[in-house]
Amino acid sequence: MIIAIDGPAGSGKSSTAKAVAKKLGFRHLDSGAFYRAITLAALQRAIPAEGWRDLDAESLAELQVSAEPANQGFLFRIAGEDVTNEIRSPEVNAHVSRMAAVPAVREWLLGRLRAVGEKSSVVSDGRDIGTVVFPTADLKIFLVARPEVRARRRLAQMGAATPSDTELAKEIDRLIQRDKLDSERATAPLKKADDAIVLDTSELSFTEQVQRIVELANRLRDAQA
Repeated sequence: MIIAIDGPAGSGKSSTAKAVAKKLGFRHLDSGAFYRAITLAALQRAIPAEGWRDLDAESLAELQVSAEPANQGFLFRIAGEDVTNEIRSPEVNAHVSRMAAVPAVREWLLGRLRAVGEKSSVVSDGRDIGTVVFPTADLKIFLVARPEVRARRRLAQMGAATPSDTELAKEIDRLIQRDKLDSERATAPLKKADDAIVLDTSELSFTEQVQRIVELANRLRDAQA
């Protein structure tokens, strides 16, 4: 079974997908982490962002980005060094959308993501999982939440559990700009699949949103049995 979870930045896709995968005994396939790893590698190599559109399969291979199964997810390495935590840095956050919009990068990763999905039951999250990566996924969820809620979650994730009004306003603006960039990009823009179920998590606890998806998945498994 493949469960696709899409949604804008800060909607809780990755944490929710990881928890759902654990509950169901599936593997968590975080597509954004693959793009983050490539972005970090490009930043470490000091490749100017303006030149990222010139990346091709050969230059991507030279970045030495790799992913290997670990627990219920994946461990990411650059030239053999574990960067699983580093790919979540603010600098990577600020550049990953630009990298994800590069056609050659998306094409290079698409086959790798699909190959992982073919090997085991997965819960995958991103911004085009249900529309591009796994268009025939068994269950598609599109997570949404108000910008303020998403901003608070993102800041808490970065260690600011009680942000100032200024910090919150800046993060809301960043998320709105990120939404605009992700939605308007020419390659695989952020959008809801026609057959996706919209789940607004603004008023839901983390446990509640995870449980709702688990219930939907279990009903589907029972129906397919």
